Amino acid sequence: MTTASSSIRILLVDDHPLVRDGVRMRLQVTPHIRVAGEASNAEDALLLAEQLQPDIVVTDIRMSGISGIQLAAALQKQCPLVRVLLLSMHQEEEYVQRAIDLGARGYVLKDAPAQQLILAIEQVHQGHTFFSPGLQTHDAGAQAEAAGKRSLTPREVSVLQLLAQGRSNKEIAELMGSSIRTVETHRLHLRRKLRIVGRAALVKYAVDFADLQIGQV
Repeated sequence: MTTASSSIRILLVDDHPLVRDGVRMRLQVTPHIRVAGEASNAEDALLLAEQLQPDIVVTDIRMSGISGIQLAAALQKQCPLVRVLLLSMHQEEEYVQRAIDLGARGYVLKDAPAQQLILAIEQVHQGHTFFSPGLQTHDAGAQAEAAGKRSLTPREVSVLQLLAQGRSNKEIAELMGSSIRTVETHRLHLRRKLRIVGRAALVKYAVDFADLQIGQV
């Protein structure tokens, strides 16, 4: 029999109270899942995650301030044992790939059946990944298997953001307080993880990456 102490503890993050209410009500009737806390933005979610140490953070992508995908990246650094499951209306490959790259372990569409969210929580809690079946046309399943190896570190994300601003290796090194050689190493790792050939292609990816993040805030 599942007890409260062995239940899956969830931190629920969404800037729409009605959405949080609906998800909470659905999760509360599932005996082995417990909503341990709620937040209306990513900043509060980071604080609560450190305090509560939930098993899984279930978060929307589009929120005011920091996006859910950026939250996944921040949690990977601050609370590495906490897994992130994203809820979204967007099924475009670009959104899914960014989620994988920045550490999310699952991606569920908001129009999916409620039982799919339950299954996703269970799978992610067990150390697996889960992506809504409608995303399989984007090879999300195959991408997810490589998520651990391909996840970007916070430093690599910073390099991407600075590349998008048109910064040179020297400028990036100065801004990050590191050497030019270290920046070059970050760029090499980025190309390998993202399977990008050539410096120009990496810069283009960085610009697209920045544009997507702006669209999520």
